[in-house]
Amino acid sequence: METPTEKPKNLLHKLQDGMDDREEQMAILGAFVRLGVVIWSGFIITLNYVEIPMFKKSPGGDITFPASIFTGALATFGLSTSNNGNGKKDQKKDTK
Repeated sequence: METPTEKPKNLLHKLQDGMDDREEQMAILGAFVRLGVVIWSGFIITLNYVEIPMFKKSPGGDITFPASIFTGALATFGLSTSNNGNGKKDQKKDTK
């Protein structure tokens, strides 16, 4: 009599076995999705500035949408991409 063998588990099943709470599983999945969005939008932004040999860039590419997605996705991780102008700190001048 032959005993049934168990199929090898993939990565998703291994993660599910390690976590009992459904909310924790959704939080980790959400973090992976947000990370994927950050990587995708960063890649699109990078392609706008980097020239690849044998790949003709279209002139005047608008990266406003990927840049806003990138900024929004970074904000969900608590990171900010704001700029204070010329990179100098705001200094107050005393008039005394």
